[in-house]
Amino acid sequence: MTTAYRAAVLGSPIAHSLSPVLHRAAYQRLGQTGRSYEAFEVDEAALPGFLRGLDLTQWCGLSLTMPLKRAIMPMLEAVSETALTVEAVNTVLFGQNGALSGENTDVPGFVAAFAERGITAAETATVLGGGATAASALAALSSIVHGGGVDIYVRSLARADELRPVAERLGVELRVHGWDGAVTALASPLVVNTTPAGAADELAEGVTKPVGTLFDVIYHPWPTRLAAAWQQAGGTVLGGLDLLIHQAALQVELMTGADPAQRDTVVAAMREAGTAALSER
Repeated sequence: MTTAYRAAVLGSPIAHSLSPVLHRAAYQRLGQTGRSYEAFEVDEAALPGFLRGLDLTQWCGLSLTMPLKRAIMPMLEAVSETALTVEAVNTVLFGQNGALSGENTDVPGFVAAFAERGITAAETATVLGGGATAASALAALSSIVHGGGVDIYVRSLARADELRPVAERLGVELRVHGWDGAVTALASPLVVNTTPAGAADELAEGVTKPVGTLFDVIYHPWPTRLAAAWQQAGGTVLGGLDLLIHQAALQVELMTGADPAQRDTVVAAMREAGTAALSER
């Protein structure tokens, strides 16, 4: 088990982040109460200076949210294959010699969240949005979708261009569509919405009889209009809290050396704490 005790989430904006609540709940459940987990407002310009100011003997890891998942990559000595594939790092680990390495727990977090609901295979899937989270969703779907490819709906086709090489590395057939046809995505057996809060609200009116599952990565405010309409129509819905918990549980293991055999109890503690925190907002 690592002796360094400090960890934090970085991003901008960061005040809304649930990560401190989740990680602290995990430490409490694991009996590692000497650890700390904070949140720091850090944008791309401030990131190099923040890293230089750290006492590396104290720090075990960092969680990264937007806009830092790609900005951090040139500053790392090593990057995992998963993170390289999706071109996004959401976890920084501190080696004993001070070397920084990057990992991506969003991808296995997606897979774990799907599996928790019994979703391990689908003929095809659809992704709404084209950013770093969409890339992680695409990587997760590559292990679930067999043969049918993935459709993606974006407001800017330039964003889709960033995902094409990711799809090629994953061996996934990617079909790109403009946002004006996004309502047709609702007929997909598996829909992953990675757009910012409110961006997909307009699609809620198009939900009639969903045939599949919606994974909406927003966790606050919840439910989103799209998720609420999907639930009301009788469809299965996963939310951003599901993803946040599963990727955070993996971060805890990487940063603390916690036994993966304890993951279920860590996930349960995080879900209880996260749900309570959201109910107070």
